[in-house]
Amino acid sequence: MKVIICGAGQVGWQIARHLAGEHNDVTVVDSNPDLVRRATDTLDVQGIAGFASYPDVLLRAGARDADMVIAATHSDEVNMVTCQVAHSIFGVTRKIARLRAQSYLEAIYSDLYKTDHMPIDVVISPEREVAEAALRRIAAPSTFDTESFLDGRVQLLGIQLDEDCPVLNTPLRQLTDLFSTLQAVVVGVRREGRLFAPAAADQLFAEDEIYVTALREDVERTLNIFGKPARKQERAVIIGAGNIGLAVAKALESGPARMRVRVIERDRAMAERAADALERTIVLHGDGLDVEVLAEASVDRADVVICVTDDDKVNLLSAVRAKTAGCRMTIALINDPTMASLMGPLDIDAYINPRATTVSSILRHIRHGRVRGVYSIGDAEAEVIEAQVLSTSPISGKPIRDIDFPEGALVGAIRRGEEVFKPVGSTRIQEGDIVIIFALAADVPEVERLLQVSIDFF
Repeated sequence: MKVIICGAGQVGWQIARHLAGEHNDVTVVDSNPDLVRRATDTLDVQGIAGFASYPDVLLRAGARDADMVIAATHSDEVNMVTCQVAHSIFGVTRKIARLRAQSYLEAIYSDLYKTDHMPIDVVISPEREVAEAALRRIAAPSTFDTESFLDGRVQLLGIQLDEDCPVLNTPLRQLTDLFSTLQAVVVGVRREGRLFAPAAADQLFAEDEIYVTALREDVERTLNIFGKPARKQERAVIIGAGNIGLAVAKALESGPARMRVRVIERDRAMAERAADALERTIVLHGDGLDVEVLAEASVDRADVVICVTDDDKVNLLSAVRAKTAGCRMTIALINDPTMASLMGPLDIDAYINPRATTVSSILRHIRHGRVRGVYSIGDAEAEVIEAQVLSTSPISGKPIRDIDFPEGALVGAIRRGEEVFKPVGSTRIQEGDIVIIFALAADVPEVERLLQVSIDFF
């Protein structure tokens, strides 16, 4: 597949890394020659320095025979015009644009993206993706990561194991025997910084970070087994009233739990905008690092504090201050993935990486054939793939134990018709099954070959 990626920033570079690693023909376009040089020096991609919306630049990038254009520059307008030029002049089949401005995303303006207007096939909103990620973290407060699959019937849970976890030093095979009715699978383990797919004989140790796929009805039991009992969330404090903070506050105050929410915002104009947009939420004008402001927001009684300003350092320090004041759980927005290693030492419970959430969303649409969803784990260390099994797939009709899966891949759940269940070695995968597969980044191409996604791309 030939893909043009416009924008060589964090998101563009990560998408290029994924696609180039899967032997696609990738060209990166950016107005900053240094970013283009970084991409061409570190990845197997071609690079063009220039403005992505210019027809001559897209022509040099190979738009005449491109299968897809991904517009992920820092400008919404450049991304929109790039898709228009790619469609009108070069007839590019599939166009994805990242848009930040909320006005472009209002449902009442959705006609704008029809083919005869602004022909964008998929619109990605980083702010909405991050807000949804924050809400998932709040819904599963005992986890550091979470994602839904199979229309919400399967949950991926990231769980940090503590010293008091009741199943430490127990082989996973024995766990299966002890909890034979538990519909959950440990698909990934991160130990001392290294992520791997565990074997049945592997044990779990304190400080391990594990990824578990669990059926929705077994999530609470799964958390209990790994020493993370579910907690009811009633009070939340949000630091930062930008697009993300506002979206989270709206969702929490109108959600079924109807949580009591307070928002802290340093910028007066943004605080006033938030106060006008929210109904039951109290908005405080002040600095999230100010101890007195935090006390006024009652962070000591808060079940969760969500720090979503546009400054990583403010988010980290605000989370630390809130935890010190007595908050039960803190979530920090971290743009720089290298700061994720500070979460443990700083006692921050969970973090959200906007780059990872946006990359996951874009990959979901790139893997177009029978792949229904993709979630990127960590700093692109692994993917969790939701895909339908084709009749021509090498895995169709075979028991799982007889399938030559790569060492870094595990099947976490299967949906057959309306039934969703945990797979075992003797489970025979059938045509039409929808499978959830955890795969380390290096093993994704082999997993896709087994699924034979490529024959059904367009």
